[in-house]
Amino acid sequence: MQTWNDVIRLANHGSPEPPRRVEKTNAEWKAELTPQQYHVTREHGTERAFTGEYCEAHEAGLYACVCCGTPLYDSRTKFESGTGWPSFTQPVEDNVIKYKKDSSYGMVRVEVLCNVCDAHQGHVFPDGPAPSGLRLCINSAAIKLVTTKEPAAQ
Repeated sequence: MQTWNDVIRLANHGSPEPPRRVEKTNAEWKAELTPQQYHVTREHGTERAFTGEYCEAHEAGLYACVCCGTPLYDSRTKFESGTGWPSFTQPVEDNVIKYKKDSSYGMVRVEVLCNVCDAHQGHVFPDGPAPSGLRLCINSAAIKLVTTKEPAAQ
């Protein structure tokens, strides 16, 4: 399990090797994604708070990258952060996401990206619940619920 210090180290020095790579042209991504999905994942955009499909979802399952289908988050690590975006405490595996320093908009944050296809997911913050203390704040437009397992934590 990653800690905030692990996240900062990875954002500054690189991420673990991804399980595979998916690379496509912008034209290929545009043909496969909705305009909202393309804006969020390929242009590093964000959806408005409290508008995403999975913001208040409690269905059991795995959330996969909307671009490449790689499972990224488990519903059992999803929690209500009150921020308006789906929030998770950790990825399903350390090598499926990567972290990147983001200095946009006059602030310093840590961006979360799919490590397989480089799709922007959202940002990570050090104000999540135990055990990781992390809040991976993820755009609904960047993920899709793909399998059913146990009920999500509430």
